This record gives sequence, structure tokens and C-alpha cells, in this order.
Amino acid sequence: MNFVIRLVASDAAEAIMAAKEISVKKYVVRLSGEEREQLEALIRKGKSAAQRLLKARILLKADVSEAGEGWSDNRIIKALETSASMVYRVRKQLMEEGFEAVLSRKQRATPAVARIFDGEKEAKLIALACSKPPKGRARWTLRLLEKKVVELQIVDRASDSTIGRALKKTFSSPIASSAGSFRRRPMARS
Repeated sequence: MNFVIRLVASDAAEAIMAAKEISVKKYVVRLSGEEREQLEALIRKGKSAAQRLLKARILLKADVSEAGEGWSDNRIIKALETSASMVYRVRKQLMEEGFEAVLSRKQRATPAVARIFDGEKEAKLIALACSKPPKGRARWTLRLLEKKVVELQIVDRASDSTIGRALKKTFSSPIASSAGSFRRRPMARS
């Protein structure tokens, strides 16, 4: 009997909390019929990124329109096993940036790591790789190029793998030699 009373009391407390949550919501989700259909189709297919599907589910559960379920944040968090901040961010993004912004990834303004070799520096590296190798060497190695570009102050620092990637972009044609030499073989003229 004591268990039943506690269960009823906890359900009542949850109902009161849910009512308070709805009345205090800063970002209330109201989806149009077309938006709901788009989200339901996205979930039904299941071929999107997990984060995108989670956001779609959050929007559908948080929708307070006539066709929506109007779940509280706590209920959404428990059902979808997500965080309160995720639910808040999805609601906020919908209101501030719009429906499409919620479902698409935000593009970075700048790359995660700045490129070491821009166009001009890459051209200098290629010219160096195509030049005559140091005395006592048959060809340029990536390690030699690494030391030389720093010595010539083309770049502050660069690893041999970075130099290899920069040169591979340039010399990836079928006529490039794969024996370690960066020089192209002269082609027979017809």
C-alpha cells in the first residue's frame, strides 16, 4: 500500500513538473504538417546520420501543435537517452535559425588546422623538389626536403609526411615515377 501511494505521488509530481516546464518554455516547438512529414520520412528511412535522426526525433516529440505529442523535456531525455542541453539546443536552433538549419550540419568558417603549404609555398616546394639534389645524393628524399624548406624559411616547420602529401597532389599522374624520384621522365614526341 505504501508503494502505491509513493507511485501516485511521484506521478503527480512529474505531472506538476511537466506543466511547469511547458509554461516556462522559452523555445516552444510548433511544426507545420509538411515539416512533420519530412521528419517522419527521415526517421522512417533511417539512412541519415545518427545526430540528424536524434534531432528529428526530438523535434517530433517536442512539437506542441495539434498533430504533435508535446512531450516535456524530461520525458524526451529519458525516451531518447539524450541530454537536457541537446534538447535545449535543438529547440533554440529551430527558433533562431529555422527548420533546415536544425537538420543540416553547420560548416566551419575556417579549417580545423591551417594549411602549412598554401599555393605560393607549395610552388616553392615543388621547384625545390624538381631542382638538383644536394651533393652526394642521387635524388631528394622527403627528409632532405623537410630540412631544406625550414632552412630556406619557406615554412617554419613541416614533417616529411606533410611534404609527401603536398608533392603527391602534384605528381600523382600515371607518368610520375614511383621509384622515389620527383622528376618526370621526358615523353617521346610523336
